[in-house]
Amino acid sequence: MKIGIGNDHVAVELKGIIKKHLEELGHEVVDFGTNSTERFDYPVSGFAVGKAVAAGDVDLGVLICGTGVGISLAANKVHGVRACVCSDPYTAKLSREHNDTNIIAFGARVVGSELAMMIVDEWLAASFEGGRHAKRIAMLAEIEETQELRA
Repeated sequence: MKIGIGNDHVAVELKGIIKKHLEELGHEVVDFGTNSTERFDYPVSGFAVGKAVAAGDVDLGVLICGTGVGISLAANKVHGVRACVCSDPYTAKLSREHNDTNIIAFGARVVGSELAMMIVDEWLAASFEGGRHAKRIAMLAEIEETQELRA
């Protein structure tokens, strides 16, 4: 699988660990982040990973900033992105199964490297269940397309 990864200056070390972990699992990793601890604005890499996922240039995305929130907000501005901040493996798993997330985000100031690897592993191992969840994903797409919801 081809996975895009992005980060800001706060998450350089954790990004390196997650990138290596993904590569050891056999994934191709495309790095859209920074390797410097100099100030780097998270919307830059959040947007880049979001665009790559939406365009199909990568299959999925992983984003890391201080909390995971800001960088996921940037990615979610891209049409077709469903990014979710997850600080535990269970939420990561259900975000794929129920919400068909295509980008996961977490915070370098929130989770340690071992937990981050567990989160990524659970997320990658899960798949969208469809069924009753498909209607809800369609509703999200309707909001994204029309800024309306006919519930």
